[in-house]
Amino acid sequence: MRYPFLDLGKVNEPYRDELIAAATRVIKSGRYVGGSEVEAFEHELSNLLRVPHVIAVSNGLDALRLILRAYVELGIMMPGDEIIVSANTYIASILAITDAGLAPVLVDAGYDTMNIDTSLIEQAITTRTRGIMTVHLYGRVAWDNRLADIARRHSLKVIEDTAQAIGARATTGGLYGSDRAGALGDAGGFSFYPTKNVGALGDAGAVATHEQDLAQAVRALANYGSDRRYHNIYAGFNCRMDPIQAAMLRVKLSHTDEENADRFARALAYHRTINHPSVITPTMTQAVIDNVWHQYVIRVTCGKRDEMIRKLAEAGVGTDIHYAVPPHRQPCYHGQLRHGDLPVTETLAEQIVSLPVATGTSVKDAADIARIINTIDL
Repeated sequence: MRYPFLDLGKVNEPYRDELIAAATRVIKSGRYVGGSEVEAFEHELSNLLRVPHVIAVSNGLDALRLILRAYVELGIMMPGDEIIVSANTYIASILAITDAGLAPVLVDAGYDTMNIDTSLIEQAITTRTRGIMTVHLYGRVAWDNRLADIARRHSLKVIEDTAQAIGARATTGGLYGSDRAGALGDAGGFSFYPTKNVGALGDAGAVATHEQDLAQAVRALANYGSDRRYHNIYAGFNCRMDPIQAAMLRVKLSHTDEENADRFARALAYHRTINHPSVITPTMTQAVIDNVWHQYVIRVTCGKRDEMIRKLAEAGVGTDIHYAVPPHRQPCYHGQLRHGDLPVTETLAEQIVSLPVATGTSVKDAADIARIINTIDL
């Protein structure tokens, strides 16, 4: 047997006829930038998230960049202001902050969630802190009452990196009443990269926000800084979503809960079956509530992760590491990011392994992979 880590052909096969119909609709429309497909997608995502404003954009990194740049343009943040963010994240979270001229302040993760340890946030706040970027890594919501309370007491903006958690819901309320990841704080950035739970057939992203002024600024910045044709109020960008991707995503968006439920079933099979003395499995909580299992990430604690990966490969199991090198150790940020000790982030980078969990991996496959893991001698 072969168990590939991800096969995008199999991911999209269930939607093949719908995707072809959607693409044909766009081709026949003659509208290939903006238009009704993009507007419909924004409306449908707004309804899913229960948030008043959604702006479809080019990709997930641009979504975060636009949010922060908009706050700067609106005078809410200034170059040099600080944004607290998890040290255990993909580099895109940090790139968005520095691109806006802001300063990331890294806070360590917790072993139980692998997301930001909210008990460490308050001690990282200074007079220059203007926001918290909470990253819903691997599909698990990074949100609790402590984070919400800190944001309120210190008047901090909360920006959600929701690239991996579409459809997830928090077990405690957001700042504006919605329980949906990406609508818990002031603004959320989404990625629809093809590997995501809801993936385009190319690159795409979105911004969701409760703030009308921010929404207007983001929409303008994404369209060359223009609030109307040939009238540029900002020195903006070209960060628009193509209608062909909007049409693809409208198909996929309608299956969000179904996709997330399938991922939960595979994660549950892993959780119930893996029983290896050197493997720690992620915490399981309620079905399709606060974790939509974009990745199923185990920890190999005996110092032999590479051997585990090699033996899994020999048994036909594909794996990946998300992420082997944290942002503060990337060459582009050498010596530039403020942080204290990051023991959990450093340990995770040495231990984590992602197992197959997307469409194409059945529940039986997940149980078989788990049994293979149990037989590996390290």
